Amino acid sequence: MIKEGKIVKLIGDLYTVISENERFDGKARGKFRNDKVSPIVGDQILFDADKNYILEIKPRKNELKRPVIANVDYAIIVTSLVKPDISYHLLDKLLCNILLNNIKPIIVLTKLDLASKDVIKENKKILKYYNKLGIPVLDNKHIRKLKKLLKNKIVVLAGQTGAGKSSLLNLISPLLNLKTGEISEALNRGKHTTRHVEMFYIDNFYIADTPGFSALDLDTYSKEDIKKTFIEFNKYSCKYNDCDHINDKDCGVYKAYLNNEILKSRYENYKKFIERD
Repeated sequence: MIKEGKIVKLIGDLYTVISENERFDGKARGKFRNDKVSPIVGDQILFDADKNYILEIKPRKNELKRPVIANVDYAIIVTSLVKPDISYHLLDKLLCNILLNNIKPIIVLTKLDLASKDVIKENKKILKYYNKLGIPVLDNKHIRKLKKLLKNKIVVLAGQTGAGKSSLLNLISPLLNLKTGEISEALNRGKHTTRHVEMFYIDNFYIADTPGFSALDLDTYSKEDIKKTFIEFNKYSCKYNDCDHINDKDCGVYKAYLNNEILKSRYENYKKFIERD
């Protein structure tokens, strides 16, 4: 019987597929090696449920390298206000990487209980700017709203070490009962290799940890690619079609920056990214 399903686990050459709430273990047909493509976790596939063979991979909307996973819908950027302090340089770099992989970002603030009122007020004012860009900004008290966004989606986590990813997952699903620092081990048993990649079903969405996002490098992307992720620039016109938006008096984006219409840290980070600093 031919069925459609989702690959949720890969160990060696053994795939676990979920279809209509049933789990099947099977292997990929040899034709994939000949076509120089391999099924990966997150793939929507057609498979032979009688012979336990994957027959066809549906087109992917994206594919990550660490962990090796496809068709990711959302990336939750877990961002602590203190311990460690919020880094807008890392936040903007994560947003570049996430958006260039055709993934929707969500920013979730943590450790508000450890931050002073002034720190909370200052950073929430800055983060309103991101919300206006269409990037949801929530804190770890908005779990119900977060879960509503993630329903039936494939989700990855990103953020600094110690930002509170384990605590956030415990709030989403208390049954996990993770200790601080245990997230990678719980979600992927400490292994982020093609030999063992697995998505876990929490409540009504799939999730995989992605520590590789935190050590990201934008050198593989062109300046034009990076520029596209600063979506607020599209509101302003420039004298030149190929304008880099840096220190040019005829550039609408640069003028907007000087007039404080563009967040200063966003613009400064953009300059660093395209200048490869």
